[in-house]
Amino acid sequence: MTPADMLKALENGTLDPSEFSHRDHVVVAYECLQQSDFFRATTRIADGLRALTEKAGVPEKFNATITFAFMSRIAEYMHDGATSAEDLLQKNPQLLGDLDIRKTYDADRLSHPLAVQIALLP
Repeated sequence: MTPADMLKALENGTLDPSEFSHRDHVVVAYECLQQSDFFRATTRIADGLRALTEKAGVPEKFNATITFAFMSRIAEYMHDGATSAEDLLQKNPQLLGDLDIRKTYDADRLSHPLAVQIALLP
């Protein structure tokens, strides 16, 4: 499935949650940021992820703070000259984990009840 196909499936609710890896999250976010400005892309991804976690029966796994932080980080790294999602990941392998975000946010902040609903600042 191409990144555009995955994004479309995420948005229309046909994506299988069990087949959507963290790597796929980054690739789809990159694709969405290629198609839309930052805020529109972030909304599209957040809406899709929220629906995906509900479909998987784990709505509590959606976290607005983590989603916003990753979208911000991916958008920032895209402006450093990444020519594709694969190029982005090759130049920024830290995106394949949450270490980059955990350096910015402490665990209490990320697990705060409001972090699920709104994008908290570090």
